[in-house]
Amino acid sequence: MSDATLFDTAPALTEDEALDHIAAQSFRPTAPARIGAEVEWHVTNRSDRGRRHDPESVKALLAVRDALPRWTRLSFEPGGALELSTRPVPTVGEAFADLEADRARIAATLAEEGLELLGLGLDPIRLPRRVLRTPRYQAMEELFDQDGRAGRWMMANTASVQVCLDIGLEGTGPHGIAERWELAHRLAPVLVAAFANSPLRRGEPSLWRSTRQHVWAAIDSSRSRPVAQGDPRESWSRYALDARVMAVRGPGRWTVPRGLTFRDWIRGSRFRPPTLDDLEFHLSTLFPPVRPRGSYLELRMIDAQPGTDWIVPVAVAAALFDDPVASERARAALEPLWHRASAADLNLRAATAALHDDALARAANACFAAAREAQADPEVAAVVDRFAEAFVTRGRTRADDLVACAG
Repeated sequence: MSDATLFDTAPALTEDEALDHIAAQSFRPTAPARIGAEVEWHVTNRSDRGRRHDPESVKALLAVRDALPRWTRLSFEPGGALELSTRPVPTVGEAFADLEADRARIAATLAEEGLELLGLGLDPIRLPRRVLRTPRYQAMEELFDQDGRAGRWMMANTASVQVCLDIGLEGTGPHGIAERWELAHRLAPVLVAAFANSPLRRGEPSLWRSTRQHVWAAIDSSRSRPVAQGDPRESWSRYALDARVMAVRGPGRWTVPRGLTFRDWIRGSRFRPPTLDDLEFHLSTLFPPVRPRGSYLELRMIDAQPGTDWIVPVAVAAALFDDPVASERARAALEPLWHRASAADLNLRAATAALHDDALARAANACFAAAREAQADPEVAAVVDRFAEAFVTRGRTRADDLVACAG
């Protein structure tokens, strides 16, 4: 069936149907038992840091050298950053074994060609340039350009570690959906601060320890700001309908509206009526720091990390969510941090001062201490311990080291 036929024959969506669908499909109760990760790196050329590499060429090189991933899924971001995604697995140790085996093999193969996987939250040298030419990314660029240039920096020059955690169960308790949703949002500024790793922009220190966080905060706020707290389903449903529409798809070039929310589209506009498929596409274009994905939550606020250290935020988050003792300690440590503070204020402090902010440093130390005691895999525990001793316990981040070297 052609796109034109699909849009012509699919039934129009009502506002109540949209709200019901979002609430039901974005939070599907799942007992906490699995962990996953989506990890990004910039692909850079050691002899020419300004050059970008076509993703298909990188993929072809890996295929010729028999270095395509065996345990994870390979994809590329609009600016050419490489991403590896694990399958949902029962333990952090399994996630580490799977993704690290593929990362190490890919990194070694690329190194033979003078290429490097750069684990930084923001490309420190290059100006943003999109290399993927799909209708989705063309529309995304057009939408973000309506508000300035931050969207191009986000699409082409940022990289992250995204942690995926089971969404939880109905009802109250530490594994309840509402409790896990609240913990994810309360933990967010601590993760921004502890893993801040993007202080450089165009070769110079910026005002931010996490310039990546600054870039994400500067794009279309209707799809990037934190979701308001309260009932998760109600809050997320309102957020989604009040976010701007990225594109009205169709045969040929997609139309990028100006200032049209999905709620406005449902209620009537000059465009064709939206369908359920349009709603599903719309949900895939929303990027809050904590995003519900049906059976799991996605933590999206963490800067990319070099080498094996991508596992540290994964291991820390998994412990603080799924180990009962660590979770209770984390909630207690985060409580005073949020006393009379807003998400906007804490995220700003996390991105600028990071662990030089005393309140964030205290919360980070307590959370890391709880997470370290909960580690079951010795190899993962060693990486977490090394990171904590090098940075968190000293009130420093990787960003501080990068700024010192740049100076």
